[in-house]
Amino acid sequence: MKTRLSEYMDINRIEFIVTWQCGGKCKHCQIGKNINKRGTHRHVLADYAVQAVKQIAAVYDVTSVMTFGGEPLYYPEVTAAIHKAATENGITTRQIITNGHFTRDTKRSGNVAQMLADAGVNNLLLSVDAFHQEHIPLASVRQFARDLVDVKLEGAYIYPAWLVNEAHDNPYNAKTKEILATFSDIALPIKYCEHHITPTGQAAEFLGEYFDKADATLAESDFPNPCPELLNVTNISIVPNGDMMVCDYVIGNIYEENARDIIARYDPYGYPVCENRC
Repeated sequence: MKTRLSEYMDINRIEFIVTWQCGGKCKHCQIGKNINKRGTHRHVLADYAVQAVKQIAAVYDVTSVMTFGGEPLYYPEVTAAIHKAATENGITTRQIITNGHFTRDTKRSGNVAQMLADAGVNNLLLSVDAFHQEHIPLASVRQFARDLVDVKLEGAYIYPAWLVNEAHDNPYNAKTKEILATFSDIALPIKYCEHHITPTGQAAEFLGEYFDKADATLAESDFPNPCPELLNVTNISIVPNGDMMVCDYVIGNIYEENARDIIARYDPYGYPVCENRC
């Protein structure tokens, strides 16, 4: 067991929002209005991200690194560098969530698939469903799916999002099942029953009618302060401008200081009531 830098943190997972940029405007997106927002940095800076992985893995038993967005494969070299660092530092799960639409060049698509395999990615979730396919062309996604099969990328799956749950009778789920059927000729397994949309981000605005309003909206008094997740942090996120975050709170910036220093000074009592239930 490695020595904890903070009594409030026992980090086992690092998430990178590689970029806010995305070609989709999905109704269920949890990132919500942050999609395609402008900022100083269009993507996480690879060198700093790699150092953060090394610094955190040196003092915590990190078991998972995930990259997502936005669309992380808009910047595949950055994404691959993060996962290569995770591989080299003994982090067992190297995960990407992608919609698979980042190029129309078939050669580039294949090269990126190989790049990710070489970096050690061993869990890739390809988002294919009614929500993504409102905006994301199916042809490029199918091409990338074939490329993943060709390079034998370990742990690659088609990862549909279900509204409420897979069995719920609604037009989005029906459309998702139609779309999934078009992948029957590609030997990429489908992860069923795992991704259920929750009423957060865009979903709260566009799909609210499908959720119980009493469950979706809680009064501020219903949240403990600080919430339990802030008192025992196991997951941290890093966003394109370098901010390190716990839940929705910025606790430091990896472009300005060492990740270990940020963690060592973390104090959960310095933040207001956590309204997003972490």
